[in-house]
Amino acid sequence: MKTLLQIMRLPSGTEKRYGRAHQIWIALALTGLGCCIGLLSLLFSAMAVETLVSKDLLLSYVTDPLILFLNLWPPVLLVWLFYFLFRRAWVGFLGGFIPIMGVALVNYFKIQLRADPFLAVDLGLASEAAGIVGHYQLEINWLIWLTVAAFVAGLVFSIVLMPHGLKGWPLRMLGALSAGALLCVSFVSIYLNDYYYEKTGGAMPWDEAQDYVSKGGIYPFLHSFQELIFVAPEDYDELTAAELLGQYEDGDIPEEQKVSVMGIMLEAFCDLTDFEVLAQQDSVMEVYAPWHELSEQSVSGRLLTNIFAGGTVDTEWAFLTGYSNHSDFIQDTDSYVWYLDGQGYQTFGSHPGFGWFYDRQTINQFLGFQEYWFTENHYGELVDPVVAQWNSDHILMEELLEQLKQRIPDGPCFSFSVSYQNHGPYEWEYTSGENYLTPEATGFSASTCNIWNNYLMRVADTLSAITDLVHGLEEMDEPVVLVLFGDHKPWGGNGNTGYTELGCTFDLTTTQGFYDYYATPYLIWANSAAKEVLGNDFTGDGGDFSPCFLMEEVFTQCGWEGPGFMQLAREVRELTPLIHEQGIYWKNGAPCYELTQEEETLITMYQNVEYYREHTVEPGA
Repeated sequence: MKTLLQIMRLPSGTEKRYGRAHQIWIALALTGLGCCIGLLSLLFSAMAVETLVSKDLLLSYVTDPLILFLNLWPPVLLVWLFYFLFRRAWVGFLGGFIPIMGVALVNYFKIQLRADPFLAVDLGLASEAAGIVGHYQLEINWLIWLTVAAFVAGLVFSIVLMPHGLKGWPLRMLGALSAGALLCVSFVSIYLNDYYYEKTGGAMPWDEAQDYVSKGGIYPFLHSFQELIFVAPEDYDELTAAELLGQYEDGDIPEEQKVSVMGIMLEAFCDLTDFEVLAQQDSVMEVYAPWHELSEQSVSGRLLTNIFAGGTVDTEWAFLTGYSNHSDFIQDTDSYVWYLDGQGYQTFGSHPGFGWFYDRQTINQFLGFQEYWFTENHYGELVDPVVAQWNSDHILMEELLEQLKQRIPDGPCFSFSVSYQNHGPYEWEYTSGENYLTPEATGFSASTCNIWNNYLMRVADTLSAITDLVHGLEEMDEPVVLVLFGDHKPWGGNGNTGYTELGCTFDLTTTQGFYDYYATPYLIWANSAAKEVLGNDFTGDGGDFSPCFLMEEVFTQCGWEGPGFMQLAREVRELTPLIHEQGIYWKNGAPCYELTQEEETLITMYQNVEYYREHTVEPGA
């Protein structure tokens, strides 16, 4: 009796033609699925930056063959690779859809929340990101529903209409190896190649997010893997760098001038009265009155940071090392902390958060700290690490003051701590404390008023804690210099709506736009004992500069010559007080994107010495 398969079997010639047609169909369908995934990811890129016209950006993608190819090629190859490996079209679809749309979604939300794109270096901060993102509300909009619909449609399509897979291990392995080889060769020769990167997109180096999305989404993400391979600066020569650094002799701190230094980096701290519209609000001015009063008693200015609403360790490590650029610290690394240790200082600090966050528990040792308190070894008994995001500055300041009093009899101290209070996001649906701002009085939306009200409530508490700390330091007989600074601007709503309503454009080609985006306040205050020892009243304008120059300003105010590298840094700061990671400098009080040949040579030499000091110089040598 004939089976159903035998009855349905086509004549041999027809079966061959059907088989060939089926193979063509599978090839076209797999390639089409990969292209659709790539196009969907481009839609997310086009919608990510709210200041750009998404329709125009999407049109620029589809009309530029190079951008289109660079963003569609990876998903197409991934679909083919997984199809060959598992012999199922639906597995191929999942193998392309999940990683590509994962990158697209993360990039979209990261730009929405923090105004900076998703880079390969962020992959190493997955645990930190998981801890942070839970506090934000990710908006489920039509793009998300479109993605869900596309996922279901693609899965059903690949299961129902592409049922038969390629047979034969040799042919499948050949296909998988070919797809894998194409991925690897393309990644190295095309995606990491600066030549193609510079030929695509809108060439907007002053705005990282806009420059990123102008090139698509998947392509700039893959290109960012360059940053994981920290290479020496162009024309780097170890001998030349060593000779240049050798021209500067380390200066010792005179014994009679060894005052203690306490540095505190304040989480997401900025002066909202820098925004004209908020400076007109008496309630906001009242919140910042203690800071303004303390600034008048200090050397003060603004840090011109590399970061916005996140990435706190960039400012932190620039202050501690003096590096304008650095790789991940994986070993003992020369820093200002090591220098102070060599000068007989006790080096320690605090952070009322987990030590694994940014791997501070390890890196702080590499940078020269003798001891550091975290949640695990100190603050866990004093404050819950979640509560610490909203209410911990009084505890932190009290602990720092008590710790300094206990240790200073044993010799001068360098204490550096990182606060946790004021970490974003801030509640936007309601105001949990005082109504500093109202829609009626300001014209702002209710959500913007709520964001800034809740931020201001925490800042008011922070400034109260700082005031108590300053009073405690002033009462001490031992000389102490206090350094306070913000790491970055605070989160201001998804898509930066809170800043948009303040009138911010974030145009980095203008001085105001740059300040609005990157500037945070700093001050250097000294108690009466320190003023007497150092012969300086510690008041006045300290200038605006990159965080890598902040320690140099502290040493200058103390009258210390400092290590040889710091002396070189002084010369560079006179040329440009800003060395930004996006290639932005500062001349005549404004952002500058081009330097003279002589100026570029000095910057290159400085960065060569940075690289040499970080990777070659033995700390304390």
